[in-house]
Amino acid sequence: MNNPAKTRVAAVQMVSGPVVADNLAEAAHWIAEAARQGAGLVALPEYFPLISGDEADKLTIRETDGDGPIQRFLSGCARRHGIWLIGGSVPLLADVQDKVRNTCLAYGPDGAQVGRYDKIHLFAFQRGNENYDEARTIEAGSEPVAITTPFGRVGLSICYDLRFPEFFRALGDMRLLVLGAAFTETTGRAHWELLLRARAVENQCYVLASAQGGVHPSGRRTWGESMLIDPWGQVVNRLARGPGVVVGDIDEEYLLDIRKNLPALGHRRIGC
Repeated sequence: MNNPAKTRVAAVQMVSGPVVADNLAEAAHWIAEAARQGAGLVALPEYFPLISGDEADKLTIRETDGDGPIQRFLSGCARRHGIWLIGGSVPLLADVQDKVRNTCLAYGPDGAQVGRYDKIHLFAFQRGNENYDEARTIEAGSEPVAITTPFGRVGLSICYDLRFPEFFRALGDMRLLVLGAAFTETTGRAHWELLLRARAVENQCYVLASAQGGVHPSGRRTWGESMLIDPWGQVVNRLARGPGVVVGDIDEEYLLDIRKNLPALGHRRIGC
């Protein structure tokens, strides 16, 4: 990238299955491809290490914060490629014995952990044969988290958080929102892009969404449509279905120009 005001970012899309080693190998491939294309920040989707037919399976691979094969994988990839790596979600030990924290972990280019966000909003949905209730196996977090990078503050979020605009307001001023997700095909078709573009417009920042996208071995169907959206709400790049990587640039000058021309953030009167 010749323009120092631009930073290249990438969202990895996956169709994770029940074998952790296979999922990590797939993630490593796409992280390397994103780095090859010049991405300085790469984001993985929610549940990238495991999606199986039994939600309790995540309990068997949960890790202690700071140690474990999934965390070592993320740290090693960040260090190997010299990138900022946002690890979608990793199952970590919870206070409740039979649950996990669904945790987004962020790593710097030196491989050090620079941020931890525990998913606050737990998804529940029932229609016909579809029945989801994350609270059965996940313990909710309590605090929004943003990390500081050379290209500005980056907000961390996971999937169902997308439906709660007050969550993103609580993160404060950001250049980029990163959302790892495993939206269902049903809810994704109806609301995914609509909500992502709304969050970009109302926060006047870029949104990088990395998703699960396809038919999983368990039969679960996820929506996909990983994308990068600019502060005006326009989709910069996207990937409909299947494994792959979405790459695009964050343009600091463009972001600041939008905020100057339409100073909506400065016009807030509630919750300022």
